[in-house]
Amino acid sequence: LSSTQQVSSKLDLKAYGVNTLVRVCAATYDKAPVEQEGIHVLDWPFEDGSAPPDQVVDDWLNLLQAKFRDEPGSCVAVHCVAGLGRAPVLVALALIECGMEYEDAVHFIRQKRRGAFNSKQLLYLENYKAKLCLRSKDANGQSCCIQ
Repeated sequence: LSSTQQVSSKLDLKAYGVNTLVRVCAATYDKAPVEQEGIHVLDWPFEDGSAPPDQVVDDWLNLLQAKFRDEPGSCVAVHCVAGLGRAPVLVALALIECGMEYEDAVHFIRQKRRGAFNSKQLLYLENYKAKLCLRSKDANGQSCCIQ
């Protein structure tokens, strides 16, 4: 990202209350300026166009469980390069783990990000066996919020 894009992105993240950013693509920018804003950056890259490896899925779900339990109202962001595959797959997994059917999760995300998912990723989501590990509710009856 250019320095102008980094400033804009940091402001967007801060406006949404993001305190953790998961980067699932190769590192193409210095994370230090983002972390100086109080946003912890985690690097969990995996191959473009593919489904996430089991370790990334486990890390993602463990992160969300911990954040929702220990920091109610906290916001976790995830990004890849184009925002069409890797990041949407992780968001879909979070929605499925909250109890949403995979078809509904895909439809919801595609309303927000047209063109999201390729056939390999859709097959992965269709066959994903949810543990419903994000199903717990907070005091307001919400388990997670996707923006």
